[in-house]
Amino acid sequence: LILTALVSLFFPGIISIVKAKIGGRRGPGILQPLYDTIRLFKKGSIYSSTTSVIFQFAPTIYFGTVITALLFLPFSGEKGLLYFEGDFVFFAYLLALGKFFMIIGAMDTGSGFEGMGANREALYSMLVEPSFFILMGSLALLTDHTTFFDLYNNLHFGSYMSYLVASMGIFLLVQIGMIENSRLPVDDPKTHLELTMIHEVMVLDNSGFDLAIIQLTSGLKFALYGTLIFNFFDLPEYGIGSKIIVFLLVQIGFATMVGFMESFRARNKLDKNPQWILTLLSISLLVFLSILIMTHKVIID
Repeated sequence: LILTALVSLFFPGIISIVKAKIGGRRGPGILQPLYDTIRLFKKGSIYSSTTSVIFQFAPTIYFGTVITALLFLPFSGEKGLLYFEGDFVFFAYLLALGKFFMIIGAMDTGSGFEGMGANREALYSMLVEPSFFILMGSLALLTDHTTFFDLYNNLHFGSYMSYLVASMGIFLLVQIGMIENSRLPVDDPKTHLELTMIHEVMVLDNSGFDLAIIQLTSGLKFALYGTLIFNFFDLPEYGIGSKIIVFLLVQIGFATMVGFMESFRARNKLDKNPQWILTLLSISLLVFLSILIMTHKVIID
């Protein structure tokens, strides 16, 4: 939990550095996004007279749900601080709860632009949710367990098919993390055109402390998905020191990958986003079919 929280502070900075270097610019320091967040924490929040307490509480609830979700993540062969059967389902709906409050908080402003962004974010989250559940359900089928800890602790890679499943699983988690954090190719955090903005237009009315909480939560969500990816590489024979090094390398690699992808890929047209997200569903179904074959529930002559 502490490692994931620490990595999240550097995640936005690594992405910015990678994008700057690829673009031939010097770019900000790795800690610049953190300094910006600290500066926002020192400022007060301004609330429109049209908003209610929902708008005021939404960023804090958003942050709280992500922190609680982190408590379920296993590390180094140890259970998360919270652990029970089917915890990955509760994990997913914790994140959905935080997203729900951000959506109704945006709608609470009475702004047509923020309502438009909230509508798009709700749609994309709804479309990507089946991919996550099919992936985790497939791993549950492979391991006969329904907790994060047991899922990862009983994964065994010893065949080409198992390595294919792991590769597709990592790819899905990377793309789900990009969508959940409203990054390219579905959204561009640097755009300033309200008609094409999604997440950024949702937080236009947030300021000061509330905006700092939202930015901090974005880094935490990236690190959260990085921790899920790391667990594919967490082998029992590693010592704790080696596991920490691998964890840091995976997180840095994930942040670097995000920087590369956002430097070389274009943003989708808005009407193409649903189709693109649904392609992830087809890949998750391939994972499910592969595991059916591996467990001999489907036999191919």
